Amino acid sequence: MYDLLIGPFVEFEFMRRALVGTVALSLGGAPVGVFLMLRRMSLMGDAMAHAILPGAAMGYLLFGLALVPMTLGGIAAGFAVALTAGLVARFTALKEDASLAAFYLISLALGVIVISMRGSNVDLFRVLFGSVLALDDPTLLLLAGIATVTLVALAVLWRPLVLDCVDPGFLRSVSRAGAPAHLVFLALVVLNLVAGFHALGTLLAVGLMMLPAIAARFWARDVTALAATAVLIGVVSGYAGLMLSYNMSTPSGPSIVLVAGVIYLVSLVFGPRGGLVPTYWPARHREA
Repeated sequence: MYDLLIGPFVEFEFMRRALVGTVALSLGGAPVGVFLMLRRMSLMGDAMAHAILPGAAMGYLLFGLALVPMTLGGIAAGFAVALTAGLVARFTALKEDASLAAFYLISLALGVIVISMRGSNVDLFRVLFGSVLALDDPTLLLLAGIATVTLVALAVLWRPLVLDCVDPGFLRSVSRAGAPAHLVFLALVVLNLVAGFHALGTLLAVGLMMLPAIAARFWARDVTALAATAVLIGVVSGYAGLMLSYNMSTPSGPSIVLVAGVIYLVSLVFGPRGGLVPTYWPARHREA
């Protein structure tokens, strides 16, 4: 039992680093995913995850797999796509979701081409699917820093963000904090996607942000409980995914996201807050 559950993390430093990285991603990304879900912006997270690729690819093209250039490039590209998609939706007949879809497809294709100009297939695979087992100290500090900034920002803006999800009209009538809170929230989305990019790659960066949040919806309804449950599911997914990867020799990033997906499916079926079994086959109450 020791070798199965704890041994790899005691024996191998890269496993401990990977676990710390996934915990940091869960602490920062899962609460952000909850608000994306409540705002019905879940697919925006996926679009933005692809949008950061060209900036990260340019950093790679100029400086190789260096942490700072790829991070700054990803952040710049994410903000550029978000702002451009918003402007297109504002000044044309195109809706924001369609605009984001167009930009994320362009970004994904452009990023892959840029990486292919210099790198090998191994580099391309690493950028697309991540390398959570190769996290070094600077990357862990970056993930921890983004998680810390996210939690502090959410603590400060918690009330406006919750009100904006529940009744944005009321928030606009009583406070001017709605617009600034929304901009800060978009910044948090980009930052956490960049963090996920370094660990899970651009294709799976949104995995630990959205799947735990969606699964938590079947276990809690209060926003605070949703965020806490999502973080817990993210941490469990990271641990179980790493163990699956170690014992079955499967890719670590996809294994983590797959475990999160399995937890979502179990929640969908058995979750007490709207799951299929409690909803359509409720327990029979004894007749009085």
